[in-house]
Amino acid sequence: MGSLARITGCGMSDELVVAHGLRKGYGAGERRVEVLWGLDLAVAHGEMLAVVGPSGVGKSTLLHLLGLLDRPDAGELRLFGIDVAALSVDERARWRNRRIGFVFQFHALLPEFTLEENVAMPLLIAGEGHSTAFAAAAELIEEVGLGPRRSHFPDELSGGEQQRGSVARALVAKPELLLADEPTGNLDATNAEHLFGVLRQLHLSRRLTSVIVTHNEALAGRCGRTLRLTGATVEEACSKT
Repeated sequence: MGSLARITGCGMSDELVVAHGLRKGYGAGERRVEVLWGLDLAVAHGEMLAVVGPSGVGKSTLLHLLGLLDRPDAGELRLFGIDVAALSVDERARWRNRRIGFVFQFHALLPEFTLEENVAMPLLIAGEGHSTAFAAAAELIEEVGLGPRRSHFPDELSGGEQQRGSVARALVAKPELLLADEPTGNLDATNAEHLFGVLRQLHLSRRLTSVIVTHNEALAGRCGRTLRLTGATVEEACSKT
């Protein structure tokens, strides 16, 4: 198959993410499945990009490559102006801890820790002092509307509250890039709308660059741009809102 068309920001420049010819597949021989066929992509600083498409076309795979959770089989990926192929294992881990925030469909909050402890965890792992980590956690917990719930354990929170807690945890280290994989996929319509509003507010207030994988076409349409993966082809559209 031919490579996917180059996709750039809608009227934007100063790119934070640049990919050329990204290819990724799984398996070997006759059982090998090609997922990404040669993707070219540019995401500008401050952009909110939605990635949509049917299951199996590579949406989550793309997010894992951008988040340094996996490596492409071929192609070049530059984040923050740096070719990530040159990063050591330790450098990739530091970037995941400090420069990139992750939100997944399931909150993955640790059940034995309170919400505040969960949110502070990335900073504690990075070596920040207890007071600094917990002050930053408290600030973000307030921002996502969970101030009164900070001492609660995950199983004492609703599904929407758990997911807002995971957003706070993703952003506590003040990353530049937010990657969200179906963040509203496990929520009802009301909580999905609430969560998207929180993501949008934090995207703007913290000047994030955000890439959001979603099956929710309505929410995708409220991002600045939508990238639609359909196997060996790709389409993009800018929001009119």
